[in-house]
Formats: sequence, structure tokens, C-alpha cells
Amino acid sequence: MADELDELLGFLSSPQPNVRGAAVDIVRGLTGDADGLRALTARADRALPALLRLLASAGGGGAAEAAADSLVNLSQDDALSARLVSLDAVVAAMDVMAKRGGEQPGLARSLVMLLANLTQVESGVAALLQVGDEKMQGLYVAKLVQSFCRSSIESEDEDIFEHVASILVNISKVEAGRRILMEPKRGLLKQIIRQSDSINQLRKKGVVGTIRNCCFEADTQIQNLLSLAEYLWPALLLPIAGKKVELFSHVLNCTVLLFI
Repeated sequence: MADELDELLGFLSSPQPNVRGAAVDIVRGLTGDADGLRALTARADRALPALLRLLASAGGGGAAEAAADSLVNLSQDDALSARLVSLDAVVAAMDVMAKRGGEQPGLARSLVMLLANLTQVESGVAALLQVGDEKMQGLYVAKLVQSFCRSSIESEDEDIFEHVASILVNISKVEAGRRILMEPKRGLLKQIIRQSDSINQLRKKGVVGTIRNCCFEADTQIQNLLSLAEYLWPALLLPIAGKKVELFSHVLNCTVLLFI
């Protein structure tokens, strides 16, 4: 089994597209069960770089989507997420999404899910926020928010960007993320708030969770929060007025934080 897996991983770098495609399809299948994940985790030094190269390959096509799906499954492990971040997986995901996400919606959805997993770890959050690069800081977040707000759950199509909601919650858990979201000139929080009435519960919970996290900056950002009052209060009160009441605790906590 070990020798066969090593051979399979070697095929991911084959010069023949059909061989790469067949190999990554098998790898995707292996990431779907616990035994396969364990085996691939033990060979992460080979598997992760090969999958990232395949993801970024200009002629990746369906193979790129299979690579993305494999990385989504592997990145559910925090240790592997951290290793992927060190291999510039965040940069690769954003780059591929910008170049091919429009023509490959399935790939875009998988990449958003990958970013949601990668931002579960501290290094992934820093990479997505582009911390340390003053000129670029917040650019990735702005692009994701734009896609999140532009896409519509009201259609019957699959909501490609719904998992951006999870990314927003993850980045708003750190001060740098909250500051970017609440920066008045960017207007990101104002855009996000408008998604609070979505019929998609993942979006709704993500938006309210993000607002709640941003309220932890109330002591230093009270003016910015108050400037959004006409959007903020309806968003916070909507879960109470609607049929769904499971978000009430988030609303209550946020309200308490604002008035401490």
C-alpha cells in the first residue's frame, strides 16, 4: 500500500495531463475516508506541494477542481492547514479564484471552502489579511466581501460564496481583521450587514457572528459602529423578529458589548 501510494503521488507531477487527472481523482477519493486521510497525512511533504502545483496549473481544468477538493478535506486538520499556509496556499487559492473562478464555479466554491479551513489557524488569518504588507493589506478580504455580497442565494443556483461567511467570522476573531472590516473608507462591514436577511442560514449566522466579533472593538470603534446604526440595529433585531430564534444569544451578546 505504501509503495502504491508513493507511486500515485508521483503521478500527480506527470507531464501527461490524463495521467495527472486520473491520479488526482484517486487522491480525492482517498481524502474522503479516514484511512486515506491518515495515509496522505503521513506523506504530506509530497502530497501538499503536488496538489498545490496541480491547483495552480494553467491547464488544470477538472484536475484543478479535484486538487482543490482534496486540499479542502486535508485542511480540516489544523496541522496540515498550517503547513499549507506555509506553502502559500492562501495566495494560490486567491490567485486561481481570480483567474478561473468565473468560468469554473465548482472550483471557486471549493477554494472558498479551503480558505475557510485555512483561516481556522492563526497563520492562515494573517496570510488572508496580508498582515505586514501595508499596500496590499485587506485586499483579499475586500475581494471576498465583494463576491460574497454580489452573489445571490435567492436564485436556484448553488451559492458559491456562502462559505465566505465562515471566513469573515474567523478573521473577525483577531484585532487586525476587525480593524480592516470596520475601516470606514473600505465600508466592508456595511456591505456585510446587508446580507443579514439572507434566507441562507450559513450566511445569516456568519454575518451576525462577524458583527458580534466586531463589537469587541466598541471601546475604540464606537463612532464607526454608531455610524452604521441604521444598518446595524435592523440586522441585529431581525433574528428576533423572524421565525429563527437561534441567533438571539449572538444579538444579546453584541448589544451588551455595545453598552458596556
